[in-house]
This record gives sequence, structure tokens and C-alpha cells, in this order.
Amino acid sequence: MLKEPISITALSSISALGESLEEVWQSYDQKGHFLSEKLIGEQMVWVSQLPESIKLKIEDLRQSDAKYRHLDDSVLFAIYAARKAVANAGWEKGAQFGINIGSSRGATSLFEKYHQEFLADGKSATLSSPTTTLGNISSWVAHDLKSKGPEISHSITCSTALHAVLNAVAWIQSGMTDKFLVGGSEAPLTPFTIAQMQALKVYSKMSSRAQSRVDYPCLAMDLDKNQNTMVLGEAAALACLEKGQKTNALAVIEGIGYATEPLEHSVSISTDAQCFQDSMQMALANLDPSEVDAVVMHAPGTIKGDESEFNAIQKVFCNKLPFLTTNKWKVGHTFGASGLLSLEMAVLMLNHKRPIPIPFAVYDALPKTIEKVMVNAVGFGGNAVSILLSKR
Repeated sequence: MLKEPISITALSSISALGESLEEVWQSYDQKGHFLSEKLIGEQMVWVSQLPESIKLKIEDLRQSDAKYRHLDDSVLFAIYAARKAVANAGWEKGAQFGINIGSSRGATSLFEKYHQEFLADGKSATLSSPTTTLGNISSWVAHDLKSKGPEISHSITCSTALHAVLNAVAWIQSGMTDKFLVGGSEAPLTPFTIAQMQALKVYSKMSSRAQSRVDYPCLAMDLDKNQNTMVLGEAAALACLEKGQKTNALAVIEGIGYATEPLEHSVSISTDAQCFQDSMQMALANLDPSEVDAVVMHAPGTIKGDESEFNAIQKVFCNKLPFLTTNKWKVGHTFGASGLLSLEMAVLMLNHKRPIPIPFAVYDALPKTIEKVMVNAVGFGGNAVSILLSKR
């Protein structure tokens, strides 16, 4: 357990679900998914994309400053969400707080564009390096907010955003800062990124004319599926963390856990996800597992990924499984932003005091109250993170 609780005083996200907590909750309250087919390169694939209204606001942001016109979408997504998060938390522009925003793929669109130009004429554009470095996101957000404090960027694939939470907790508990802006941003809807997932044979092949028995392109947490159904999505999701228990807290972080496991190959995970077992046990500390009402699973929609995490949960919670859910069937896998979108989902359940079920999952019973929620994320390389939240 932590030395003292850490408050989540604001959340801000942009995704296919919308851009405000009220809008996102309404989207979760619908049984339908927010995935659509889009032409990426030369093929039609399932994706989760920002609504047109948000895309227009991102374009306005791009045109608002000459320096922003050459930035990748992943950076602009983060700047847009960061402004709203800081405003919602009541933090002043230019205040003292840390920033840790990561991305799995980084500046995918720009990198592919600049590389194509290099292959065509053997030369690289002037801004090709500074606009595609990984430090791009946090440094530009810090520039935009004029913050005074540490700024960190990292890439730990799909657990990137929750690793940002871990970093912030460590900084805050060390006494080096009282506040941190954390999260992830991802703009992966590019031909090369989609091709990489297809090469791993994890991408959804569901046809819009002949979808699954339940009419969902991504069957995250369906343990009976016979094919992989991952769908990529674009999003940014950020949280404001503050030391202690604040009166305006949306939720409180009670425990954190992290673990890695030995790899058989670069994307492997054991059949019972030992890394998840270890991270969940660490987050629980001395807490009785039966006190956890729900787990927001990583569950990417792949056969092995979903099964191994479920097996790990069975090992940790034994005969009393908590309510299990995930959001990837609805909003896709947003890589570096996905962990924070899952945390947002958990906070919404805590504040609305009711679960968000998966429409095609079978539940013996739904919990009557939601007091404590575990949030899981894991990335390539078996980097698992578990965060224990409560509403106090």
C-alpha cells in the first residue's frame, strides 16, 4: 500500500467515446460499439477513430500556432487533452507540476511520411528528427502549459500510460513534487502500424457483412472466440494526480503494482500471465482480494492475451472473482493511451456506483455497488501494471 493516498483530481480524454466525462459515460451506457471501417492505405480495416467534431478542434489547434503546424497528431491530441485536464483540476498555467505522457508508437504519421520522402529522393526534411523524437509529447505539452517541473516521455507499449502513473506516484511520494499530469497519446491509424499488427496475426478480420455471432468486430473478453480480434484506435487520455486525499478527488489511488516476466519471444506472455499475478498481488498488498469489486482488464481481443489475463485473475482472486470488464470491444486498443482510458472507465464506475458490463459476456450477477476497482495493463515484453482505485 502507499504511504498516503494519491488523488485523481481531473481526467481528460479524446477518443471515439467523446471528449468529456459526461459524454464518455453516455457512450459507455450504450450497448453498441464505436468501431468503424476505414480505408487505411489500400485496405479497409476496422478502427476506432475520433469523431469529426474533435478532429476539427485538433485542426484548429494545429493552425493556431505556426510551431504547431508541423507536429504529429499524437502530440496535438496530448496538448488538447492536457489543456482540459489542467483546467478541470484548477491548476494555473505556469504552475509547478510534473508531466509524464508517453506513446507506444509516437509520431507514426510523420515518421512514415518522412521515411517515404527519404526513400524517394534520398534526403530528409529539416524537421524530420525533432518532430518524431519520443520526447516530443511531454516537452510540447510543457511548452503549451508553461509548466515548471519535470517532463518525462517514455514508451512501454500498451502499458505506457499506467507506467506514467507509477512514475508520478514515485515522484509524489519522494516529496520532490506534489502534482503530476500523466497519461498517453496515440495516433496509430497508419498503413505501416496496421500492417505490423496484421503481421503478428492479431488484427480483426471480421467482415461488416459477416461479423461474429454477436455482431462485434472486437471480441475482447470473449473466451470462446476462435480468432484474434484486436482493433486499433486513436486517443489521448490524461489524469491530474495530487498528493493526499483531496476534497475534489474523482478517485483515490490506494495501491500500485508492476512486474515483468521472462520472455520466450518478443511478444510472449505465459498462459497464466505471471506478470499480472505479481502486479495485482503487489497492488493489493495486505488487502483481502474479496474487497475488490471489479477489474478493468487489459484484454486486447486476442485469444491468448484475454485467456492468460483471465487465468491470472483466477489465480489471484481464487473462488471469488470480481466483476470483470474491458472497453476494447467498444473503443479499440489505443496502445499507449489504453491504460488511462481503462482508468477513466474505472473512475466512472466508481462515481456512478454501477458497473459497465460487456454486452456479449455472461455474468452470474452484477455487483450492487462499486467501491474498489483494479485496473490492468500490459505491453510487449510482459510489462504489467495494476492500479487499485477507490472512491473515498
